[in-house]
Amino acid sequence: MRIAVAASPEVAIPSLQALVEGKKNLVRIFSQPDRPSGRGRVLTPTPVSLWALENHIELIRPKSSDELAQHLSDIDIVITIGYGVLLPERILSMTQYGFINLHFSLLPRWRGAAPVQRAIEAQDAITGVTVFQLDAGMDTGPIYTTHRFALDADITSDELFVELGELGVVALTDALALIESGKRPAPQSNEGATRAFKLSREDGRIDWSQDASVISAKIRAYTSNPGAWTTFRDKVIKLTTPVISSEDLEPGIITVIDKRVHIGTGSTALAIGEITAEGKSSIEAIAWANGARLLEGERCE
Repeated sequence: MRIAVAASPEVAIPSLQALVEGKKNLVRIFSQPDRPSGRGRVLTPTPVSLWALENHIELIRPKSSDELAQHLSDIDIVITIGYGVLLPERILSMTQYGFINLHFSLLPRWRGAAPVQRAIEAQDAITGVTVFQLDAGMDTGPIYTTHRFALDADITSDELFVELGELGVVALTDALALIESGKRPAPQSNEGATRAFKLSREDGRIDWSQDASVISAKIRAYTSNPGAWTTFRDKVIKLTTPVISSEDLEPGIITVIDKRVHIGTGSTALAIGEITAEGKSSIEAIAWANGARLLEGERCE
């Protein structure tokens, strides 16, 4: 079976590595074109592009779906992992076994672009990975395999991506075995379906009137992308590593208690582990507070 993978993010790399180590016939990788990144807006390859170049596997960075389609004539199956492009239905049938997708949720829950972050934000107890056959819908195709993963109460999206990336290797290996044996995928139910809408910067803004558990989940969900943030003295600060405390503060009030930075919520306060000020690197919250010289009654908005 001649395999191509269409992927962009780092979470796809364990699966790529497993295909190579498992002696699968990975002949081609599609990834998004290089994009401007950083303050200098330097053109930067995707993590998957870098992996393909380092491992000497043919890399195509198509600028359109039609350009991708030009490189499918010798491919039996395409695996997509966070590729970032909704492919037209006419392309999905251009290979013998079609296109399958490794999705980082238990479908039909969290169909869409940000399933990992939305699962943490919603305080789900269980998530997982699903391998399914792509069709014309948004993550609606029939399912080959699912594998479950229990969420710790303090897990971040960065940590969950690592866990699900490794779990995805198992799910993908199982799915390929089923396909090679001629098994058909099972229809996907719509019961309990939810949408994992794409994240925006505004999604990361914290409403301090909410319950501490809700805010903690948002901060952990948005750890790296897009970042959970608030304003202090009219400047944006990003927050990470929250811990729900027993302290009682008015929503938004920021102060130091027992050498830890606390911010009031609609319930009990949150102790914050790290803070990133605009244009600065992340530092321990207490070090930031020492530099800011907090005044009594100051508030995050």
